[in-house]
Amino acid sequence: MWRDSFRLQLFCLLMAVLALVVLVHNFFQLEHLDDDTVSGSNWITENNVQHSLSQTTKTTRKPYCGYTQQTLSKREQAEQESLLAAIEWPKPPEGKIAFAQSTDPTHSDFVIVKPSRFFKVGDQLEVLVRMKDFQGNPKQYGGDYLQARIHSPGLKAGAAGRVVDGHNGFYKVFFTLLWPGEVKVSVSLVHPSEAIQVLLRLREERPDRVYFKSSFKSGRYSETTECNVCLPGGLPVCNFTDLYTGEPWFCYKPRKLSCASRISHAKGGYLKGLLTREESLFFQSDVNIKRPILSSGPDSVIVKPKAFTDSSSMDRAEDPTASPSGYYYEDQWRSRTHWIHNFNKSDDITECLQGKVIHLFGDSTIRQWFEYLTAFVPDLVEFNLGSPKNVGPFMSVDLRHNILLKFRCHGPPIRFSTVFSSELRYIANELDNIVGGRNTVIAITIWSHFSTFPVEVYIRRLRNIRRAVLRLLDRSPKTAIVIRTANVQELGPEVSLFNSDWYSFQLDSVMRKMFSGIAVHFVDAWEMSVAHYLPHNLHPHEIIVKNQIDAFLSYVCPLQT
Repeated sequence: MWRDSFRLQLFCLLMAVLALVVLVHNFFQLEHLDDDTVSGSNWITENNVQHSLSQTTKTTRKPYCGYTQQTLSKREQAEQESLLAAIEWPKPPEGKIAFAQSTDPTHSDFVIVKPSRFFKVGDQLEVLVRMKDFQGNPKQYGGDYLQARIHSPGLKAGAAGRVVDGHNGFYKVFFTLLWPGEVKVSVSLVHPSEAIQVLLRLREERPDRVYFKSSFKSGRYSETTECNVCLPGGLPVCNFTDLYTGEPWFCYKPRKLSCASRISHAKGGYLKGLLTREESLFFQSDVNIKRPILSSGPDSVIVKPKAFTDSSSMDRAEDPTASPSGYYYEDQWRSRTHWIHNFNKSDDITECLQGKVIHLFGDSTIRQWFEYLTAFVPDLVEFNLGSPKNVGPFMSVDLRHNILLKFRCHGPPIRFSTVFSSELRYIANELDNIVGGRNTVIAITIWSHFSTFPVEVYIRRLRNIRRAVLRLLDRSPKTAIVIRTANVQELGPEVSLFNSDWYSFQLDSVMRKMFSGIAVHFVDAWEMSVAHYLPHNLHPHEIIVKNQIDAFLSYVCPLQT
């Protein structure tokens, strides 16, 4: 009898242990979506398929590990479809197009509409661009990616233009004339429409063209394996999907070490041989990548001042989405949507930031802000955290004025050299750990490292950041939050396949739409890099960074007008 009782107790104990194991497993697989558009509990399985108790609609795009196995609410699905529709790009006619029939910037030209008319500050200038192929024949379809600006070199003045595709080989470019004097027009072909189709194919079919790696170590033994948002094949993987945001990340499992022994993350490299011989002809530096399109007539107009003397508001725009958002004059950026104070003295910056904690989250383009402020303000002294160079995290302190400046890179995918696993943080999670308030300043940029992935991967990341921003503003509405947009860069045949301005432009358009209507401010690094006379650079030159900082600090310490 006592043996039967013992067996029964042992059986009950085993069942209790099994139930506890299942409970713990489910807890660690939980994904905290915390979205007011989703009700019910969500969790994530090992193959990254989410299940929800709420009514949802699944995505229907071509399967890709990191984003199509999401489960979206109806509201999220509608937003995603709207965003993808907004950035849909015109396609050339069906069938293979020979290089000779592709867009040639040398044969193409532009004309200023009514160049001899009387122009005054505030008027609109219209330019018509006519595209032709390498045989001199007019193009019959659109889809070319152009950049345009007006500028006055002697005044160090410049502004970006707005390009409208006629879908018939003609493009209209609209400029707002914002300063008096001779104003020149410049138009460039960044990529022909035929190249854009290649970039589209690579984004959808080869998101693995930048690959990553992680090191695993136990004692003296170490292994390195490949990592990414998606890992094809049947090999065992380590699932490093974030428990709070659900952001997917996987590494191939080491042969002898456990997944818990991961110590670092790094960029692995760039794949080669992505293009066919015919496709490579669409990516030639001196032929069809960022090449100027010349005017067939006058390339400048004379702009007269306004008739009245009080010109303090003649360049203002009531619409916060006005185009252009600002312009350079005497190498200083003048925003049309908010007043900018020029912080030319370090004491001005110190006075603005006194008593504040400034968090900078993102990539190397916002790390430039950290480097500029630390170098320019004498009392801001960098505290050595022992972080890898150019990687971070970094921190500078001004004890006298109670200023704390911090930089931290965003979570994977991040193409930095080596980031310790313990320092891999997602921006959304970091925001949730900030109390906020009138003395808290946050600046965010996230775009460049997502250019090789399908746009849904980026939308998912922004959705998580937006939720965290809304939570922060809900508990601390006086927190200053600034978003630095993307910027243009120098392009060559190889860089175009990974970090083309066209990729950045698409991501930037998505970001602006997703954060519109929220109490955040924008530093328009895109127009600030397009409008400037200096060559394009992924890491803009110091004078451009200085103007970005002026715009940023003008949100933190607005002028009393």
